Parts: sequence; structure tokens; C-alpha cells
Amino acid sequence: MPSTRSDTRLPRRAAALLPALGLVLAACNPSTAPDAATPVATLPATRAAHPQHLFTATIGEPKTFNPIVATEAASRAAVNDVFDTLLRLDARSETMSPALAKAWAFDDAGTTLTLTLRDDVRWHDGQPLTAADVVFTFDAIYDQRVPSPLKPALLVDGRPIKVEAIDPHTVRLRLPRPFAPLLTSLAVPIVPKHVLAEALHDGTFAQQWGVDVAPQALVGSGPYRFDRYEPNRSIHLARNGDYWMRDDDGRPLPYLTEQTIRIVPDQETATRTFLAGETDLHTPSPEEVRGLLDQQTSGGFAVREIGVDPGMLFLTFNRNPAHYKENGTANPRLAWFTDPFFLRAVAHAIDKATMIATALDGFGSPAVSFVSPANQRFFDPNLVDYPFDLAEARALLAQGGYIDRDGDGVVEDKNNRPVEITLTTNAGNPLREQISRVLQHDWQDGLHFRVHLEPLEPGALIDKLQTTFDWDAMLMGFTGSVEPNDADSLLRSSGALHIWFPNQPHPATDWEAEIDRLLDRASRTGDLDARRQAYWRIQEILHEQLPIIQTIRPLRFVAANSNLENFEPSVWGVYRPERIRFAE
Repeated sequence: MPSTRSDTRLPRRAAALLPALGLVLAACNPSTAPDAATPVATLPATRAAHPQHLFTATIGEPKTFNPIVATEAASRAAVNDVFDTLLRLDARSETMSPALAKAWAFDDAGTTLTLTLRDDVRWHDGQPLTAADVVFTFDAIYDQRVPSPLKPALLVDGRPIKVEAIDPHTVRLRLPRPFAPLLTSLAVPIVPKHVLAEALHDGTFAQQWGVDVAPQALVGSGPYRFDRYEPNRSIHLARNGDYWMRDDDGRPLPYLTEQTIRIVPDQETATRTFLAGETDLHTPSPEEVRGLLDQQTSGGFAVREIGVDPGMLFLTFNRNPAHYKENGTANPRLAWFTDPFFLRAVAHAIDKATMIATALDGFGSPAVSFVSPANQRFFDPNLVDYPFDLAEARALLAQGGYIDRDGDGVVEDKNNRPVEITLTTNAGNPLREQISRVLQHDWQDGLHFRVHLEPLEPGALIDKLQTTFDWDAMLMGFTGSVEPNDADSLLRSSGALHIWFPNQPHPATDWEAEIDRLLDRASRTGDLDARRQAYWRIQEILHEQLPIIQTIRPLRFVAANSNLENFEPSVWGVYRPERIRFAE
């Protein structure tokens, strides 16, 4: 469903995998932002007095500083470094690595996971972090009164995990069944029981740590303490001098002593702020990359390509039978949108080269699968894309009975009904709107469909997807993850995000039933090769049946101050961000 990100995507696991380093920028209402010409601080002067002070930017105001309920990027950027997680993603290996939990082990049945916590971790107020805090955090996430985006990833077949404290530094998780994606789900920010227990008891947990919270009341255990928040201007974090992590020489981490996160209204302002030297990191949009590459030598920064986007932009057609019942009259669209000839014709009518050139300024690649090539463990390299071929597309349509019988320039189906489609996407999203225009052009001129574009604001789009189901074709996105199971609600027939026909009581097709079985198989085994084979087969089925038709994937870049050391970004995050520092 839509969010406030500039490249709006359907929801995914909300556990933060990126540090608050300004690598994820979110769109907001510009009316609440400061004038970009009035910097929060003069970076060169501040750097001279504080040489290890990092400046970044986030687009939009935070809505909360409570990591358990934070949903949008600005809120997560504000607190990612204030709260430690049980495990964290290693951006090099794409696997989970220790954080608050220094070790873990499953039992032979795969239904009990025992976590051993570090015994040297203290909250910012000096209290020790213990297993009781972990149990409390899970209780808060599972509480029906708490709207936590972390909850779906911590349910197994819709059931919560039983979490118990064995001793102050041992936590046991009991699962309803073996669940291989569990470790990825444990990038969970842990919150202090001694601070928030009363609020959870009285039902006010979700309202705690709003944007008006006093800095000293925001008690985390992460590498930075929350220092101050100036609405419409900035968020300042100070290094936690009591943080448990050390480098190989025993020196305390993180190396950076401070972070200032500037609040800006939009991507254009974020870019201007970076070029003015007021921030040290910037994530450019595709149309900005060439200009930044030209300026990097003289500008004192370096632009790095960090990889193919892990998410996807896809086209899907509405296959929900409930949408097509109109006073007893059959709507022909359901037959079109389930017809293999129609779907394969559309797949051959997606001009990905033009989309990459016009919407991404050349910085992208054709997408073939719901799993990105960035995911080295689970991407199926054997899939062959449908080439852009309008002649082949028209031939497939003719085989399916779609012919312009009356010579009016629009093809009719075999029952003589003209093919007319409304294509819906996110209003205000330049990438989506440009791709939609390419589709409209080729479908009208190449396939002789009648196509209407319908850009919608987030509220109206959500209403169509979740309530009225009143849409024909949709250009949507889904944020990628190292764990394909994160797309379960999209891929599973009963899933609420199974866009083309959500919430099915029973699989509508044999191939959807097979995907359901494969999802179960992949989630039950810890054998990587068996999981890979299951996800490869799912990718093959989707490629054959075309319920979602892939378009393009952007290449991702980051621009960074040339004096930054140990900065190793990827599409999955930053490798060991606590080691980032400025050269002396």
C-alpha cells in the first residue's frame, strides 16, 4: 500500500535494517519545512570544532520516536541508532549477525530458539538491559492496542511466538512450527520495560515517546543518545559513551561523536543541501546522478553505485471476481485478465529499454522476477525475459480472438467487446507516472487498446486496493528484502496483499495452490538449497502465469563526503556503520 516514500511501495517488514545515515529519503508536505537557505548549522565551522560530526538529511517530519510503532522513514531515521536490535543484517553476507543477542541456537525440532544476550549492555539511563526487556518488547508488539508494523513478521501462521526469560541473559522463543525466516525477523528494536511497562499496562504505549518527548525520557541502548529535536529543522544525536561495542584494538565505538539529521521538505532541497556542503551523505534520484557524477571531483564528494534496487515495480490486473458482478451482467475484463494470450501479449508490450532511458535516465535494468538480482541467495538466474516485441504481442492477441473487427482502431474480444482499460498508479510519483505513460503509448499504438491513466492520491489508492477492489490495471511497487518470505502476504492466495485477488478462502487456481505449498515448504526448512529451489519454482510460476508482470529496477547510488572512511554502503544497508568516521 502507499507510504510517504518518494518511490512509494507496498509494506514490507518494518524492522530497520538501515542506520539513520540519510540513505532512505521520504516525501512529505513542504509547507512545514525550513528555508533551505537557512542552514541548521554551518557544517565547516561545526566540523572544525567537532571533527567526527556527521550531517545527513531526511525528508519530512517524524511522527513519533517510538520505534515499535514508527512506520514512515523520517521517524525510523530519527531513532534507528538510538535503539539496538536483537540481531542485525550483515550488509556484506546478507545474513543476520549478532547485536544484543551474541549467540543463538535452535533445538533439533526447529521449534525452539534460545538467544544468549550480552551481559554488558546498559540503557542510556544506566539500568542493565536484560531478558525481561526482550520479553516486554514482544509483549508490546503483540498487544492488540499497539499498531506495530513489526507484528506481521513475528507471527507464524497468524500466531504469536511464545517468548520467555530463562535467566537475566537468556531468552527462549517457542514457535508453533519450524519457521526458517525467523532470524531475519529479529532485527527488532528492544525497548526498556522499566520505562514503558506502566504505559503498556494502561493502554497508552502507542502514544509514548511522541515528538514532544523530553530527550532524556527517550531511553534506548543504541550507539547514540537522543539529544534534541527542533521541529522543521533538525534532530541531533550524541554518541553513547557507555556503548558496549569496541573495535579490534579495544577502542570504543562508534567513531562518530555526533549526528545531525536535517529535516528538508523534498528531494530537490535534499540535493541542494548536499551540494552546498551542509550534509555528508545523499541518496540521489536517477535524474540527479549524471549531474552529481560531473561535480564529484570539484565538490569534494564521491558518487558510488551500490547495486540494483532490491524491490520491484510491477504491473498487475484485477482478477477478483467480486469486482466483476454488475447487476447480473458479466464484465468481460475478468476473462481478459485471466487469459494467457492477453497476459503474454501484454508482457511482450512492455518497453523496458524506453522506461529505463526516460524514467531512470539510463540508470536501471529490466526486471524479470519478484526477487531482485541483488538477492544473491534466492534470485533465479535462469528466467528469460519476455522481449519487447509488438508484432509478437499482436499475434498472441489475434490467437486469443482480440481483433479490430470494425476498423475503429481498437481491438475487440471474441464477443465483440472493445478492450478498454484504466491504468492506475500513484499520483505525484514521477517514476510511476512516466512508466505508465510508456505503457499507455505502446498499448494504444501497438496493441490498439483504449487506455485511460488514473493517478490517485494515497488514500484513494488504498481504498481501491483494500475496500472497493474497483480497478482494472495497477502499476505498483513492493520493497525487497533478503528474505523472500517477507512477500508472503503478496504471494499467498489468502494474503491481504495478494493484489490481483486478495483474501481467497481457497486458492482460485492450481498454480496459486502450488505457490502456497512452496511458501510453506520454504518457511519450514532451514536447508538453504531446499529453500532456494522452492523460491526459484515460485519465480518460475509467476513468470509463466503473469499475475504480476515485471517492469524495471533502478540502479541505486549514494553520494558521500570524500573524507568519510569505512563507509561501505549497499542496497541492504551499511556494513558495520559504527566504524564510519572522517579522516583526521
